[in-house]
Amino acid sequence: MDTFEPCIIKSFKHDGHMHRLWLRNWMVPSHLLNKEHQEESVIVLINRQTPIQESDGKQWVSRVPAVSFFIPGQWFNVVALLEAGGVRYYCNIASPPYLQGGILTYIDYDLDVIRTADGNRYIVDQDEFEQHRQQYHYPQSVLAKVREGLNELLERVERGASPFSDKTALAYYEHWLASGMEVDE
Repeated sequence: MDTFEPCIIKSFKHDGHMHRLWLRNWMVPSHLLNKEHQEESVIVLINRQTPIQESDGKQWVSRVPAVSFFIPGQWFNVVALLEAGGVRYYCNIASPPYLQGGILTYIDYDLDVIRTADGNRYIVDQDEFEQHRQQYHYPQSVLAKVREGLNELLERVERGASPFSDKTALAYYEHWLASGMEVDE
């Protein structure tokens, strides 16, 4: 059965305060994951026009469909943004995901990598990372994990390794659409 379960995504900052909430996402059932994603126990979430709440309480709605990939043990997550001009990947350097009771949480460490639809990549928000590194007094152990996460992520981007497959992201999204879960409940 293709039951997509609802899931909320909560990101926090290092000091524990809430950073951002994605309020309506759907988890791809494990039996629908491709073999590579099953082997890595990847958590795949899909959303379209999901309400997003910022730490200051302001809400807005996402404009493009997204397929998010959270890999247990990895210090990054990847969001495939399904835009009209192709798939753009927005990647967060972040603590490994923790999933409990339909809520997925992680700590956002500010550094982001963007891979555009034409294959270019950019590391962004380095100034924000530096500011928060000092403000929150990131310990050396966290800084080492952030560097490892960034290096692993960049290596996957360069190789076009999982989860950087437009075809796979689009297939997950199309399967979800066909399930009828996009209808507001």
